[in-house]
Amino acid sequence: MGGPPKLSEQVRAAALVKASQSRKRRAEIKAAIKAGELSIDGVLEIAAQEDAVAKMRVRQLLEAIAGLGKVRAIALMERLKISPTRRIAGLGRHQVKALREEFMKSSHAITPGKLIVLSGPGGVGKSTVAARLRESGDFWVSVSATTRSPRPNEIDGIDYFFMSEEEFSQKVHADEFLEWAQFAGNRYGTPSGAVADALRAGHNVLLEIEIDGARQVKSHLPQAILIFLEPPTWEELVARLQARGTDTPDRRSQRLQLAQDELAAASFFDLVIVNDQVERVVEQLIGLTS
Repeated sequence: MGGPPKLSEQVRAAALVKASQSRKRRAEIKAAIKAGELSIDGVLEIAAQEDAVAKMRVRQLLEAIAGLGKVRAIALMERLKISPTRRIAGLGRHQVKALREEFMKSSHAITPGKLIVLSGPGGVGKSTVAARLRESGDFWVSVSATTRSPRPNEIDGIDYFFMSEEEFSQKVHADEFLEWAQFAGNRYGTPSGAVADALRAGHNVLLEIEIDGARQVKSHLPQAILIFLEPPTWEELVARLQARGTDTPDRRSQRLQLAQDELAAASFFDLVIVNDQVERVVEQLIGLTS
């Protein structure tokens, strides 16, 4: 077995300069974290572009956070199942996700936006309320993915991300949904990455999803505020579903039966709002973020 390669003075000098620059860059990152000028998520994004930051040990990153310290940093890494010697570049996808979620709800991170989850029976007017909130500019409104076919007036990427069953299954397997559920013969899901990014950036986020999905969100992010949108009367809900004109009589009957079951779930939610006037509902939801 031969010895290590012999480096020229020029190569050694260049290596020393590079090492010195890397140490300086990591020191700058740690100083920015300590001063509260840079979030954990920001460091992870920089690490994806800069090798010097990618090689920083996770322990050093956490220890730089004001108020965390060595002992708490080590305890946090143990809880998140991250090796004490792990470097940022060596973090697995689930470890990165756990680290981001930890600091999204932590006081050490940039103050995140509020997550409002809007749900209720089909035909109650969730989409109309969500559209008005999108227009108001007070909320970043998540776009859900679905395996159902688009309706004539729906646009891919704006109303829904329309996917095949195979594509949806791949994303479920890759853990890319904050929640997903089977509803009326199709699957619906909320892409987790975009929601997490918006919250970390300080935006208030609105999710318009079904009841099972709302429960999943609450289990993942307890700080989410669950809103149940209720019709003024049962007769009005029936009229709204009949006015759609997109369902067969049998399908409409199924939707009405499902709506009765969904109305019974209202007690699980943090707040019930009667959708008797869209403008009033929008105003009340905006008020929850102030």
